[in-house]
Amino acid sequence: MAGHSQFKNIMHRKGAQDAKRAKMFTKLIRDITVAARANPDPNANTKLRAGIMAAREVNMPKDTIERAIKRGAGGEDGGNFEEVRYEGYGPGGAAIIVEALTDNRNRTAGEVRTLFAKHGGTLGETNSVSFMFERVGLILYPAKTASADAMFEAALDAGAGNVESGDTGHEVTCAIDDYGAVQAALEKKFGAPERGGLVWRPLNTVSVGGDSAESLLKLIDALDDNDDVRNVTSNFEVPDEVLARLSA
Repeated sequence: MAGHSQFKNIMHRKGAQDAKRAKMFTKLIRDITVAARANPDPNANTKLRAGIMAAREVNMPKDTIERAIKRGAGGEDGGNFEEVRYEGYGPGGAAIIVEALTDNRNRTAGEVRTLFAKHGGTLGETNSVSFMFERVGLILYPAKTASADAMFEAALDAGAGNVESGDTGHEVTCAIDDYGAVQAALEKKFGAPERGGLVWRPLNTVSVGGDSAESLLKLIDALDDNDDVRNVTSNFEVPDEVLARLSA
């Protein structure tokens, strides 16, 4: 889930990851394998680099990651996968972008459309909501990595566009063309980041509360759980008191 507000709002969903661990590994292995087809060198392949970081974040074994890269580099993964993007609105008027990797566009489109309808949302046309977001490179470091001033100075020197630091960590954003250079410079200085990749960042947020918030979170959970879906981004904000109630 991309965007500053979403990292805060969706953290409550992290508690039940064990049940989804196998599915998560399957998705990440596929991401790495497909990305490695283009170039097996993560230093020259932004998507592969992001996939490896995501795999490390969930403690995927190093040899599993390496095997996935080798399969992709050797063209051994049989599926003809392609990246597709779906856009629409969820309950409460929240804009949603769904990124998927699929070997059957008709199947995935039908499943995504059904999930939107089931949970009170509406699937729209391509580019129907993406104008409400900007595509940026995002790099996350824990708060203990460095002081806010040190991170800001290092990120600025590396070519980043913005840094937001707080108790939960440092969020570094940059232009997508600068992502590889910025990430490499920060990793050289501070070590591997907690997370990184190209994300959709909302230009403005929509406050969603009450029953709409509950339905919206269920929709996002259902989309995340789909085998073909890779990333779900939205521009919603849920009031803290509503989020506390839904997390109870």
